Amino acid sequence: MTDRTDLITGLRDLAAFLETNPSLPTPSHTTVHNFPSSDDDNDLCAAIDQIATHLGTVIDEEKIPHGHYATSIRFGPVEYKAVAILSDARSRYAAETSYRGCVQPE
Repeated sequence: MTDRTDLITGLRDLAAFLETNPSLPTPSHTTVHNFPSSDDDNDLCAAIDQIATHLGTVIDEEKIPHGHYATSIRFGPVEYKAVAILSDARSRYAAETSYRGCVQPE
């Protein structure tokens, strides 16, 4: 529970800091991401389904063709988003970035 407790404490500390420093600019919105860990797409989707059930939300169907299986909930301008990056999207990203740093423009 240390990571969870540390995150919650950090979020509260940030909110208190921003509240006591009103001259400090803030973003118009922010997202806290949760990425389940697994190499198996079925396990990843099951984890997101479980989170969606707990949140009372649905899966974002628009993200699926891009290889992201996701759900989210908003608290005003703050969003909690759980995302599984599926194997095809991970493979596509690895292929697209495999030559990064190898080609030097003149």
